[in-house]
Amino acid sequence: MTVSARSSVRRQEASVGDTLDKAARENFPVAPGFLPAAWRDDLMAVYGFARLVDDAGDGDLADPAGTAELLGAPTPSEQSDDTTFRLGLLDALERDLDRVFESGMPGAVGERPRHPLLRALVPLVGRPDVTPEPFRRLIEANRVDQTVARYRTFDDLVGYCTLSADPVGRLVLALAGVSTPQRIVLSDRICTALQVIEHLQDVAEDFANGRIYLPASDMARFRVTEADLGRSSADDRVRELVVFEAGRARTLLDHGAPLVGTVRGRLRLLLAGFTAGGYAALAAIEAAGHDVLAVQPKPDKRRLAMKAAAIFAKGR
Repeated sequence: MTVSARSSVRRQEASVGDTLDKAARENFPVAPGFLPAAWRDDLMAVYGFARLVDDAGDGDLADPAGTAELLGAPTPSEQSDDTTFRLGLLDALERDLDRVFESGMPGAVGERPRHPLLRALVPLVGRPDVTPEPFRRLIEANRVDQTVARYRTFDDLVGYCTLSADPVGRLVLALAGVSTPQRIVLSDRICTALQVIEHLQDVAEDFANGRIYLPASDMARFRVTEADLGRSSADDRVRELVVFEAGRARTLLDHGAPLVGTVRGRLRLLLAGFTAGGYAALAAIEAAGHDVLAVQPKPDKRRLAMKAAAIFAKGR
C-alpha cells in the first residue's frame, strides 16, 4: 500500500465515528441500548453502510477526494461535474460491496473491502437471509437521486422507496433470522411510510437542494406550485397538501404495524420503536400546524417512548 493510500485509509477510519454519530438524528433509535451488543454492532454496520451511501449520493462526505482515492474511483478534480463524480463514487462503493461478499464467504481469498464501513459488513456474510440485493438497492436509490428530482405520482414515489427505504427493514428482519414473505410485506409498508414522513419533515431542505418529493399530481390537486415550497412559511394550500400526504403515510404505518405482533422479546421492542418513530414524527408535523416550511418538525422523545410502549403492548 502506498503512503497516499495509507493516508486515505487513516482519514476514512477517523471519519467513521462522525458517520455513525448521525444515528442520533434519526426519528427512531437505530441500535438502542436494550439490545445485545452483537445486535447493536450488526445494526450499526448496516446503518453505517446506508449513511455512507447516502452521504456519497448527497455530496455530504467529509472527505470526498479521500474516499474516492481509497475506493479507486476518479477524484472530483478528475471528473467533469459533481453528478459524474457521485455516480463514479457509487459505482466504486458497489465494487467494494462485491468485495464484502467475496471475502466474507468461507475459504475466500478475495480482496478485503477497502472502506472501513464496508469491512464492518463482512461478519454478516454467510447468514442465511443476508444477501447483496438490499445493499445494492440502497446504492441504486442514490443513483436515481442523481438524475431524478421530481415524482409525478405517489406510486412513483413508493417505487423510489422500494430502493431507498424498504431494504433497511428487510435487512433488520434478515439479521434477526425472522424473514418471511408476510413480515417482508408489513416491513415494506412501515419503511415506505417512514420515508414519506421524512420527506414531509424535510420539504424545505429538499427544495433548497433542488429536490421535491411531494408528488406533482398531488401538488396540482391542491394548487401548490414549486414556488410555494420556497416560501418561509406554508400557506393553506401547502398545509392541506401536507395533511393529505401525512394521512397516506399514517395509513401505511397502520397497515404495517401488525409486524410488531409477529415477533417477541427485544426484537418486538425494536420494531415498536421504529414504528413509534413514524407516529411521533407525524404528531410533530401536526403540532407544527403542518407548516413544514417554517420549521423542521422533530418527534418528541417522551411521546415516542410512550407510543413505543403502547405498540409493544398491543403488538401493532
